[in-house]
Amino acid sequence: MTTAPPTVDVHAHVLLPEIEALVDGLPGHAQARALEARRNGPDALRVNGPMIGERIPRLTDPSVRLAAMDAQGVDVQLVSPSPSHYHYWAGEETAGKVYRLANEATAAHCSAAPDRLRGLGLVPLQHPGQAVRALDHACAQGLVGVEISSHAPGRELSDPEYEPFWDRAEETGALLFLHPFGCTLDERLDRWYLSNTVGQPTENAVALSHLIFSGVLDRHPGLRIIAAHGGGYLPTHIGRADHAWTARADARAGCAHPPSSYLKRIHFDSLVHDPVVLRELIRVTGAEQVLLGSDFPFDMGSEDPVGALRAASLSDADFHAIRGGNATALLRKD
Repeated sequence: MTTAPPTVDVHAHVLLPEIEALVDGLPGHAQARALEARRNGPDALRVNGPMIGERIPRLTDPSVRLAAMDAQGVDVQLVSPSPSHYHYWAGEETAGKVYRLANEATAAHCSAAPDRLRGLGLVPLQHPGQAVRALDHACAQGLVGVEISSHAPGRELSDPEYEPFWDRAEETGALLFLHPFGCTLDERLDRWYLSNTVGQPTENAVALSHLIFSGVLDRHPGLRIIAAHGGGYLPTHIGRADHAWTARADARAGCAHPPSSYLKRIHFDSLVHDPVVLRELIRVTGAEQVLLGSDFPFDMGSEDPVGALRAASLSDADFHAIRGGNATALLRKD
């Protein structure tokens, strides 16, 4: 008799007020907040405050989180800090304090139910020299990996200075959760919440393309990457990337194989908000690469991630693999 795997949500967040207290008033913080405000626009900011305020208990109190998980039918969450805690504007000293506090606070939150809550820490991508230390610190707290954004100021994920970080992540088997924060299209997306609806899928696609086309995934085939939001626009438009790789020498100069082949090496969460898009994601990546994700508990997430998965009308094998089998195997490797 085969035991059904637990239901595992790999995209869930924790809010860490300690970090915001740490950076409040520091040089650079006000400028970073002003940039975020310009990128989002005043209408989005007016909605964001009450939305987050209403969700603070689920974001900070493990008992409230667990009750919400029970209501959703979720057995295990992979908990990552809110991306607002990246603070990639910070200098080296502050950045070191941020990642240590984030790692320790996330581990403490998850310790309330270690059989149900697994955690991810942070690394300061703006200071590549600290990235390996930050990853090691996260793992030393019992976390299974770290969350990273799509870029840091002035640095793409293809930057050669990240090579030691990729080396260490591959060596340790740490999970890397790619979750953008902000979008470099800036004020072009400052109305109608385009900063999120267009910005997040764009940032995912750009970041993954840098990892693929630069050869990072050739040099580090053992990296265990989970891309939030179904990888954004890239998986469903991968044919254009393959065509460019075939047609142009400059497009294939950095990676050894057609871009679509690398999607088989990356994991993607299921949060695409459309059963047709989810089926296409599964078609191009394989069901074994897709994991249940909800963006708990934000309003751009899914209140019923299992129901959203069921709406895609998958085979029983694919449904149960994505519901929890794939993530259970991935977490077992840490």
